[in-house]
Amino acid sequence: MFKIFNETYYVDIDRIDEYVQIKVPIESEIEDVEMENTEPKEEAQIHLVKYELIKNLLETVLTESHDVDEKLGPNNSELTIPFKIAFNSLLMKEIINKL
Repeated sequence: MFKIFNETYYVDIDRIDEYVQIKVPIESEIEDVEMENTEPKEEAQIHLVKYELIKNLLETVLTESHDVDEKLGPNNSELTIPFKIAFNSLLMKEIINKL
């Protein structure tokens, strides 16, 4: 583990899966049969726009190459604007979390 901004962060992979997933109900071909004790079936699909955006935001955060002054943390003026926006967006959507 290593610290970023004097905190330890991680990427929540389960949250990414939950965030980009669209659940579409599957229509039953047999409508005459009563299905009282069965759960509705759903097909998982990926919301492409959300997936691509999360992918690009993570890439921006993970490939930042500037030296970061740990004492200044997120207030460091040397951080790029794309990094700040990506980090804050992922933090707000709980994709990046503190340990």
